[in-house]
Amino acid sequence: MLVLARKLDEAIVLGDDITVKIISIDKGVVKLGIEAPKSVSILRSELLEDVKDSNIASSKDDSVDDLSLLSSLIKK
Repeated sequence: MLVLARKLDEAIVLGDDITVKIISIDKGVVKLGIEAPKSVSILRSELLEDVKDSNIASSKDDSVDDLSLLSSLIKK
């Protein structure tokens, strides 16, 4: 992992077309501005984890229902 120190209004450039700029720093909270092409997905990591967990949970629930449905269809 690369760790960089940046001050207010300073930025870093990733590749040719992504810029991350420090917008504000207040009470230990850093606000970032990210400029990137629309084709680049930008997600907060905690939301990504929530979606993954939700997908795993729903796939487990659906598989039980699907197996019950399949079993009842086979019996007919």
